[in-house]
Amino acid sequence: MRTAAIFRYELLPISETFIRSQAEALQEFRPRYAGIQRAPNSLPIPDDSILLMRGDSIAERIRRRLFLHTGWEPRFYRELRDSAPALIHAHFAPDGAAALPLSSKLGKPLIVTLHGYDVTSSEESLMAPNGRFYPKRKAQLIESASVFLCVSEFIRQSAIKAGYPESKLRVHYIGVDRKIFTPRGEPPERNLVLFVGRLVEKKGCEFLISAMQSVQNTLPEARLVVIGDGRLRPSLEALAGKKNISCQFLGSQPSNVVRDWLSRARVFCVPSIAARNGDSEGLGMVFAEAQAMGVPVVSFRHGGIPEVIRDGETGLLAPERDYEALAQHLLRCLTDDAFWRACSRRAPEWIEQQFDLHKQTRELEGIYNAVMRGLSPNVAS
Repeated sequence: MRTAAIFRYELLPISETFIRSQAEALQEFRPRYAGIQRAPNSLPIPDDSILLMRGDSIAERIRRRLFLHTGWEPRFYRELRDSAPALIHAHFAPDGAAALPLSSKLGKPLIVTLHGYDVTSSEESLMAPNGRFYPKRKAQLIESASVFLCVSEFIRQSAIKAGYPESKLRVHYIGVDRKIFTPRGEPPERNLVLFVGRLVEKKGCEFLISAMQSVQNTLPEARLVVIGDGRLRPSLEALAGKKNISCQFLGSQPSNVVRDWLSRARVFCVPSIAARNGDSEGLGMVFAEAQAMGVPVVSFRHGGIPEVIRDGETGLLAPERDYEALAQHLLRCLTDDAFWRACSRRAPEWIEQQFDLHKQTRELEGIYNAVMRGLSPNVAS
C-alpha cells in the first residue's frame, strides 16, 4: 500500500480531529504523520509518527531552526525518505511552506489543504509564531505545489484574492464519520445551548454570551455550556459573570466527551466572525458534526458557514455580529418544537448527502491519484 505523508507543523492540536479523521479514513493510502514537534495537549498520534523534535533541549531547538531556515535536517529527512511516501499532504499554507523543501528533495508531489486563517489573515499575523519563513516561500509554494484543496468555496475565493492561481485550487469538503456522529435517539436537554471551539476572537463566543442574556430574560431555564480553551477564556468568564447568565466553562475536552455533550444539546451555536487580523471561518467541521447528530445549528452568516448550514432548514443564520438576531434564532430553536423537529430530521440527511467522510475521502484519493499521474486534480471525480 502506498504511503501518504500527512504533514502538520505541530502534531496534532486537540481541535484538529478533522485532520486525523480524514487521514484514518484513507483506503488506498496508508497515512504516516510527520511534523516539526508534538502539539501541547495533542490528540493521540501513532507511535511511528515522524517528528523533527523529540524533546525540548537546546540541541533539538537548533535542529528545528536549522530545518526552518535551510529546509534541511539529515535525520528528519532520512526518516521521511525511509517511509517511502508517494506524496506529501500538508494542512495549512505555512505548513505547506515548511514541507516544501522535503517535497523537493524527495521528488514527491505536494498537496496543501487551505483551511481558513492561512488565506484570510494578514501577512503579519501569518508570520507568528511558526510561519516567519512563509512569506519568503509563498511564491515558490504556489509554483511547486500540485494542488491547493480549499475547505469551502469561500476559502477558494479568499485564496484567489491572496494570490493563489485559480487553476490550482479545488474545493474539497472534509467529511464527517456518520458512524460516530449519529443521532442518539433520546430527547436532548430542552434548554441546553452548546458551544465547542477555541476561545479566540474568531469564534465569537462573546456574542453568544450577549445573546444568552437576552435568551435567559425570556427563558430563564436556558443555559449555556462552553467547551474549549484559549487566551480569551478569563475575559469570557468575566463577561458571563457580569451579565449574570447561566454558563458553564468546561475547558478543552476529548472528542468522546464533546460527542456526549452534542447528544445532549438542544441547539449548537458557534457565532464565528472575521477577527481584526482578517482571520475567518473556513467552514467549521463542528457545525457538520452537530448536524450529523441531529442538532440544529445557530450561527452568523459568515465565511464558509452558509455552505455547511442550510438556513431555515437545518439551522438559522443571523447577520454577523448581530447578537440580538442570534438570540431570537436561539429562542426559536429552544421553544418552537415543530421547527426544531424539522431541523433535527433534515440535518443528518443533509450531512450524509454533502459531507459523508468516506465519500469525501474517496474523492480525496481520486485527487491523490490524479496528481501522481501528472493530471490536473480537477479531472478526479
